Amino acid sequence: MNFFVSNSLAATSGTSSQGNSYSLAIMLVIFSLLFYFIILRPQQIRTKERKKLMDSISKGDEILTNGGLIGRVIKVIETGYLIISLNETTEVMIKSDFVNTILPKGTIKAL
Repeated sequence: MNFFVSNSLAATSGTSSQGNSYSLAIMLVIFSLLFYFIILRPQQIRTKERKKLMDSISKGDEILTNGGLIGRVIKVIETGYLIISLNETTEVMIKSDFVNTILPKGTIKAL
């Protein structure tokens, strides 16, 4: 008798597996969309804004580096480096990737 019951359970579970395969595909699509809009898209936007910031650096801008240095850009070198003046006597060459923000004009004098 137990032998017949297991066959009937196997037969009923086979028909519901088709519905599960469609729901699995729908879940994968939903998770892919969530992954794109929660992780990938914001990262692309940040990367685009960062590139725009790097391209907008010009001579005379006051910048803040990731290391905490505040200085005025003296020269922009095409290879991706900047020469910044920390004060009247000290000049430093940094890679432009290390610029954190461009400060408003007059920030150095205010400090």
